[in-house]
Amino acid sequence: MKRRDFLQQASAGTALVTLGSLGLQSFTTKPKISKITILHTNDVHSHIDAFGPEDGKNANKGGVARRATLIESIRNENPNTLLLDAGDIFQGTPYFNYYGGELEFKLMSKLKYDASTIGNHDFDNGIDGLYAQLPHAEFEFLSANYDFSNTIMDTHTKPYKIFKKDGIKIGVFGLGIELDGLVDPAMYKETKYLDPIEITQDITRILKEDEQCDLIICLSHLGYHYKNNETKISDLKLAAATKDIDLIIGGHTHTFLPKPTVVKNIEGKNMLVNQVGCYGLYLGKIDFYLDVDKNKSANGTSIIV
Repeated sequence: MKRRDFLQQASAGTALVTLGSLGLQSFTTKPKISKITILHTNDVHSHIDAFGPEDGKNANKGGVARRATLIESIRNENPNTLLLDAGDIFQGTPYFNYYGGELEFKLMSKLKYDASTIGNHDFDNGIDGLYAQLPHAEFEFLSANYDFSNTIMDTHTKPYKIFKKDGIKIGVFGLGIELDGLVDPAMYKETKYLDPIEITQDITRILKEDEQCDLIICLSHLGYHYKNNETKISDLKLAAATKDIDLIIGGHTHTFLPKPTVVKNIEGKNMLVNQVGCYGLYLGKIDFYLDVDKNKSANGTSIIV
């Protein structure tokens, strides 16, 4: 299937990072600044409860209840907030073994997640098991490079979704890792994997040119970086090979970044890549600032839960 037919190293800390090739001078002359906050998780792996005091380096961290409190306080500070997840929601505690993902989706819905992509472990009860839990998810699943057209998941994901906050159009799309070699083919059945760089080139064109988005965010379960595999597509490779993405929110490799990585895209413009480890121990927070001319700047950090 042709992809057009399927489609319907520096760091950024608390200081402002200029995105694209734009300067910051406009922020001193324009009266209106829009602040968009992006909160994100990845590879939570069914960790509902906080780690106990005896759990080594993770002692007293994490837990959905604490994350909910933190998210609520940030939303109260800035209502123009999106909450996103980069996949591997399932597998890792007895909650998944017993409830099959129902509890995870219900709690994410309670936290008012806006969207998630799909990780390889989200197929651990098979594609039928994933489909069976969809009624419990009150948020969108975004996947641009998994072709589900010959499976039960057909029409139950979207390649992208557009959100509007404070007059800012935010396009969010999802990418999944190649399942072959990671997941038993019987679990994902006739799901087809499409090249993430090619798909991204198509999607970003649609979001930038056709949809006129001001911010473009990729939810990726490709993995941050692979030192010993130069051919495998990672978030850093995707960032360098494409354009118009402002932020890649990553997963899969359980990479903890205390602050986002700044990457030069194929046009030499700055964009951000972030990932916050695993198990809900941290919450990623990226603040984007846009003036009336849509000039962009950003800062980001990871918050311990």
